[in-house]
Amino acid sequence: MPTSPLAALLGAALLAAGSASTAETGRLAPEARAAFLAEVQTRHAIAPDEAAVLLDQARYQQSIIDAITRPAEAKPWKDYRPIFLTADRIAKGRAFLARHRDALRAVEENTGVAAPILVAILGVETGYGANTGRYRVLDALYTLGFFYPKRAEFFRGELMQAFALAREEKLDLGAITGSYAGAMGWGQFIPSSYRAYAVDGDGDGIRDLWNSLPDVLASVANYFAVHKWQAGEPVAVRAVRASDAQEFVPDSLEAEYSLPELAARGYRPAEAIGHAAPATLLKLEGAQGPEYWITFNNFYVISRYNRSPLYSMAVFQLAQAIAETDSPTLSP
Repeated sequence: MPTSPLAALLGAALLAAGSASTAETGRLAPEARAAFLAEVQTRHAIAPDEAAVLLDQARYQQSIIDAITRPAEAKPWKDYRPIFLTADRIAKGRAFLARHRDALRAVEENTGVAAPILVAILGVETGYGANTGRYRVLDALYTLGFFYPKRAEFFRGELMQAFALAREEKLDLGAITGSYAGAMGWGQFIPSSYRAYAVDGDGDGIRDLWNSLPDVLASVANYFAVHKWQAGEPVAVRAVRASDAQEFVPDSLEAEYSLPELAARGYRPAEAIGHAAPATLLKLEGAQGPEYWITFNNFYVISRYNRSPLYSMAVFQLAQAIAETDSPTLSP
């Protein structure tokens, strides 16, 4: 999205404010505050006085800066995998799948999204709803939007989205807690994703991602469906690397190569998958050395939820374990 004139003005105001808009004070300079409120009005038609009531409740939290600078996704795969592929998480996922099988099957039939994937997302994100986050969403987005220059523009946009979400869903934004990045509910939707993809799964007229499991399941499935999950298509399969293969590192996780093209480069599926879907190659740092994987469009779709390939692989492998299958198509 091109930077709007008001966004540019806000950036300039923040630069001009200097030390007045730093972690030392935790407060915005008047120029930065006014520019932000003006942009909220332009983007979301929220009057400055109304937005100011929310903005003035926000507090800088150093612990949020600390958390975002040491994400789990910075670890190598050999250290990342044991965080999520635990016996306890797998057992709880299987119990969740069994307990809610009918609801999950209904969502799967409606959207095509494999039930084990839905369960695995909830397992990785919040331990099946047990831990939806301890930070005030308002504080998280404020702190990162104004005091984390690396991604400040993104999080300021999410703070504006949170104001709009609170108005639309009649939420008490000052009381909502979530992750250090401002993600909310069982499925950890950031405000823009909540607004765009959340679904009223139980038909009560409310999109509640904290207390309504039908809403949670339908919303996560809708996110995947909108991003073009393909029912019955594979996610990933281990690759065998030929001894004379040269190193091949694709630019993205998008499935842009045919299996014959990958084979010509020296990488073949370790097992027959019965599909000729477009694919790509992923190399991970495993406990026993390099791991090579052939990944497909559905793996790329998982990465739309979280851009780290480690996250996508953890979700996929947890889903396999929950479904008690080695199938790359995750049939429950």
